[in-house]
Amino acid sequence: MVTFQSKKFRVILFALFLSLGFSANTYAIDAGSKAPDFELPGAQGIVKLSNTAGSVVYLDFWASWCGPCRQSFPWMNAMQEKYRSQGLQVIGVNLDAKNEDAKKFLSQNQAKFTVAFDTKGLTPKSYGVKGMPTSYLVGRDGKIISQHLGFKEADREDLEKQIKAALEAKK
Repeated sequence: MVTFQSKKFRVILFALFLSLGFSANTYAIDAGSKAPDFELPGAQGIVKLSNTAGSVVYLDFWASWCGPCRQSFPWMNAMQEKYRSQGLQVIGVNLDAKNEDAKKFLSQNQAKFTVAFDTKGLTPKSYGVKGMPTSYLVGRDGKIISQHLGFKEADREDLEKQIKAALEAKK
């Protein structure tokens, strides 16, 4: 039975909101556009995109119920470790309505990168997120370089090439 209180219903409802783009106020962010700033609570304090100025940022929107998100965490950990010294900052923005769901996921899938929590789902609206996971590569100048929807094994090499190119770009 599906009720308003059931996890299955919340997941279906959240997926519906994502597929509909949340609202008429949602818009897509094109490459070359300034990445919208945000300020969210994080696992280690406030997370603010503008505090990463001068760094390359891999910004990933994820949720605990997302299978591909589970697959992306080891890769994001590896990218953060490998490229941190060159100026990469990985930020994962969790979109679960309940922090308990995110914390349970994180207890099973360690994040060695910055994690922020957006229980109200406002940040993905400003980015035009349409599904989980969706990631954005943000250059040192704060502009979107690329957007990627989903995550699978075959994506790893191309995404890493994009990160390397962004890190090597003129500072």
